Amino acid sequence: MDFIETLLIASVLVYLYQWIRGTFAIQAGIGIILLVIINLVIRVLGFTTIDFILSGIMNVGILAVFIIFQPEIRKLLYRLGTNTSFDRFFTRSTSEEMIDEVIEATKELSKNKIGALIVFARTSSLQDMVDAGVSIDAKIKSELLVTIFKKDTPLHDGAVIIRNNRIMAASCYLPISQNPNISQSFGTRHRAAVGVSETNNVFVLVVSEETGRISISRNGSLTSGLTIQKLRTEMEENFGTEKFEEEIGFSTSQGELNLK
Repeated sequence: MDFIETLLIASVLVYLYQWIRGTFAIQAGIGIILLVIINLVIRVLGFTTIDFILSGIMNVGILAVFIIFQPEIRKLLYRLGTNTSFDRFFTRSTSEEMIDEVIEATKELSKNKIGALIVFARTSSLQDMVDAGVSIDAKIKSELLVTIFKKDTPLHDGAVIIRNNRIMAASCYLPISQNPNISQSFGTRHRAAVGVSETNNVFVLVVSEETGRISISRNGSLTSGLTIQKLRTEMEENFGTEKFEEEIGFSTSQGELNLK
């Protein structure tokens, strides 16, 4: 039992480190630990007044932790509440036709260096962002996607949200990621793609306006410089192959990407 308990504690600590790695939480955590050490030293040295002041600060430490780490705690609770294995049985099947249309649109967007940001959401997710954007609720067509993102159209600024195999809304504004590991070469679109994938179970496609470079984001990670062939492979893996759909009758939008 002691071995199992130690293993569980170690697993939790490793997960927590992976969770906060690369965020400001590392520096804030170090600051809290230093404060605890200073408080112990002051107590040993007998500085009663300073010890009283620091003890008062430490008494509200738990509340301060929740305030300081509020964004990280929100992300953790969201991920804990999102059971991806269970959720897949309620995800509507994503057809090959949808992938083909998105691929055709991406070819055109990348070739002509038209900036684009497309979010593939699960059933009923991102409803607040859909409501804040411009409602479309149209069948996915490559021509429609290209038209939306052209600079001379009123809806080009913002993201398109695709859900239930339909274009639900355009000109949707996404949260910007504060992850310091994102390269400075990436602009607002890429940071928005990472930002929405940090707190939502989504697959995000980005086309750079400056270079035409194709990127994807999921689980707060970003993979850039994809070819059309690689993009198709990633989409088929994330939205479910025909074999997988035949096995369970539905498809998923699950996948693992690495920050590059």
